[in-house]
Amino acid sequence: MLARRLISENHEFVRLNVDELRSMYFGPDQPPRDEELVYNTITTLRDSILRNRRSVVIDSTAPLNSTRHILLDTKVQGVTKLLVVIIVERNELEGRNRDRGIGGAAAAWDKVWENPVGQVHVLKFRNNSLAEFETSYYLLTELLASNVHPFKRRFLKNIYPKI
Repeated sequence: MLARRLISENHEFVRLNVDELRSMYFGPDQPPRDEELVYNTITTLRDSILRNRRSVVIDSTAPLNSTRHILLDTKVQGVTKLLVVIIVERNELEGRNRDRGIGGAAAAWDKVWENPVGQVHVLKFRNNSLAEFETSYYLLTELLASNVHPFKRRFLKNIYPKI
């Protein structure tokens, strides 16, 4: 929802989605042995888009720092990177997962999640309700309009790792 809204309101943004590309390539079976092909395609597309002076929104639920590194690391000069971490209270998340028929996904996620590390800016995006989503979206769009760096003081409290 967030990535789709960002690109609908920012015509210089392009959305790349790892899951959709994987599904496009392999259909519903999505063999894990071919992950390298998916990530190579995403990074090639990302770099091409960046060279054409557009912003890239990588829509991915990447729980591992190694995956985030692949998705965010580019040789294109002058790129500002921002990792948006969606924060949802456990009971709210489990309710949403039950509604989608994917109960237990939160527990599986907890087993592999790694806190972000490295030289990338991180924004906490709270999403427990529609009102909270809208507030977080406003903060994100203001931050993007400020060219992300240097962060303005009012955004510092929304930066990871103080979850």
